[in-house]
Amino acid sequence: MVLAAPSGAGKSTLIERAMAARADLVFSVSATTRPPRGNEKEGREYFFKTEEAFRQMIDSDALAEYQEVHGH
Repeated sequence: MVLAAPSGAGKSTLIERAMAARADLVFSVSATTRPPRGNEKEGREYFFKTEEAFRQMIDSDALAEYQEVHGH
């Protein structure tokens, strides 16, 4: 299952509810170059990377996909 929507659309709420209802679901943690927000923790919501580290991930084909969003 892939859940995709714009920022602030409620993805986290839907993910939490789906995972509470289905023990066979796991959360795939994405990488980002943006800084953490609020209570976000490294490795829980995102892997927070420097732009240099992210570019190294791109160059080594470590990412399934990537996109620049809001300058990050």
